[in-house]
Amino acid sequence: MGLLENKTAIVTGSSRGIGAEVAKILAAEGAAVVVNYRQKAPRANKVVAEIEADGGRAAAIGADLTTQEGVQALASAAMENFGSLDLLVLNASGGMETGMEEGYALKLNRDAQVNMLNAAVALMPHGSRVVFVTSHQAHFIDTVPTMPEYEPVARSKRAGEDALRSLVPNLAEKGITLVVVSGDMIEGTVTATLLDRSNPGAIEARRAEAGKLYSVKEFAAEVAKMASADVETGHTEYVGGADYFGKTADQAADKSSS
Repeated sequence: MGLLENKTAIVTGSSRGIGAEVAKILAAEGAAVVVNYRQKAPRANKVVAEIEADGGRAAAIGADLTTQEGVQALASAAMENFGSLDLLVLNASGGMETGMEEGYALKLNRDAQVNMLNAAVALMPHGSRVVFVTSHQAHFIDTVPTMPEYEPVARSKRAGEDALRSLVPNLAEKGITLVVVSGDMIEGTVTATLLDRSNPGAIEARRAEAGKLYSVKEFAAEVAKMASADVETGHTEYVGGADYFGKTADQAADKSSS
């Protein structure tokens, strides 16, 4: 019996990258998984096929989380396909893509996260969990500067985290816990690729500074652990980037002495 036997999970943005790997791990632990994509159905179908080939259960659901229709459709898909919803992994994010509307980063990284949580919570029983995936560059943005190219996205993700944390008391009344997973820059993600394109050498520089960057699979494993970890609601799980903690301490000391 896996840790998530008889549970159903939604993983947003799970047709590739971290989300896809998280979906596979959760399925291997026994969960039925709703694999979410915005446009690339073949990628999502491939993830589902891999899960089913390994004996798991999954369904690919197309939904644009920046629309209320998309949010509701995704939440409903868990019930329609598997009869329950016990875990929500808020992995989808963006903002560095070209050609998107003004304010898109905030719309996706804050508003869509809150809307998705609210739609899901209405269906989730006592004992359920929500996992929000973010980055150190966003989580620590108020105390540690990030690259200028990434700052608008970082601030939008931090706004999303703050908005979700403000809902912790309401979630507690329903017996639902929220866990935040914050990771250093991850090798091979879309965000890292776009960032390195706009600021050549950014990834290599961060790798040299941190000593090690996690791979997509390594980070996904840490996210998946938080689906069932025995931690209190509001807990933040830090993955990599130990130097960030020294930076925040230094920044705090500077502020107190000024």
